[in-house]
Amino acid sequence: MKWPAQRLKAGSKKSFGMYEAASKLEAQGVDLIHLEFGRPHSDTPAHIKEAAKAALDAGIVHYGDFRGTLSFRQALIEKLGRFNKLDYGVDEVLVCNGLTHASFAAFMAAIDPDDEVILLDPYYPQHVGKTELAGGKVVIAELDKANDFAISKEKIAAKITPATRMIVLVNPANPTGRVYSREELQHVADLAIEHDLLVLSDEVYEYITYGQAEHVSIASLPGMRERTITCFAFTKAYSMDGWRIGYLTADAALMPAILRITMTDVTHVNVFIQEGARAAVEGPQDDMLAMVEADRRKRDIVVQALNQMPGVTCASPEGTIYAFPDISGTGRGSQELATAILHEANVVVESGSFYGPGGEGHLRVCFGSESEARIVEAMERLGRFFNAL
Repeated sequence: MKWPAQRLKAGSKKSFGMYEAASKLEAQGVDLIHLEFGRPHSDTPAHIKEAAKAALDAGIVHYGDFRGTLSFRQALIEKLGRFNKLDYGVDEVLVCNGLTHASFAAFMAAIDPDDEVILLDPYYPQHVGKTELAGGKVVIAELDKANDFAISKEKIAAKITPATRMIVLVNPANPTGRVYSREELQHVADLAIEHDLLVLSDEVYEYITYGQAEHVSIASLPGMRERTITCFAFTKAYSMDGWRIGYLTADAALMPAILRITMTDVTHVNVFIQEGARAAVEGPQDDMLAMVEADRRKRDIVVQALNQMPGVTCASPEGTIYAFPDISGTGRGSQELATAILHEANVVVESGSFYGPGGEGHLRVCFGSESEARIVEAMERLGRFFNAL
């Protein structure tokens, strides 16, 4: 069978970053500290697991609604109104197999061949492959690196053409750790409205913000509800990465095309898993808040340590579980340095260049993926490495 060259080219893109190199080294018995995984360290809270177990025992094991169970979608609607200031009906919420699946469905439904999709650089690499699988073309608009990777209306506007279909936003931002201000989001909204564009907003880190940083859903801005597809997940804040459950919201006019994709590829998400996720939404939030506080403590440890290392400066992330230190002072390239750190310090970090040209000169360090003790040890290893350069 001859596969379309476009699909093969999209599939051949490098997609695993430092993971493969680290796996080979770890298979040799080397003790690695993993700061490349964008995953939480904590176990899933007990009441969430118990709800899923109870659903199994109650026989909730058969086919369900293609959109997600009604009770779960109703719980999500309440959460969206309370936390995100978004007003949706039950048929404007779609339960998906994690945010990765939600955004895939959105790309496949919204992007036609030769449509242009604007990614903000540094960007999340999966969005490149998804755009290309849909037949679209990736266009890069740089964030304002000199201004802590702020959104630049001028840089985005310069990339808009008659072929532009969508702007993709990750807020809070992976890999930079920024939480975009309402003013920055308004820049994107103004351009989307002026040029009649869609916005895909990845908000998986919505709960993980620090200090005075406020998460704002761009769909809540005037004129944006009808042109925004917002993707959420339980992965990070509720430590449910292996559960593979998330959801998206979209105006009723957009939903049939998206639903056509999800009905075709997965039918619907496991019904008993949805009961666990419903417990996460409706149940006590103490465990989630404690995990965010633990991430804040680890963030402070990492930022303080990195800023004491020669050739390294690191802004304090406003959200997410990532630090994005500037290592340009070392005179070494991002990928070169990440590889050296793996082999010489046995710490796995991701090269900033993995996230696009705008990430060169940086590393992405995930402080959410290990215990506090292992984070401290990782910083000690990195300190010895950078002092020896």
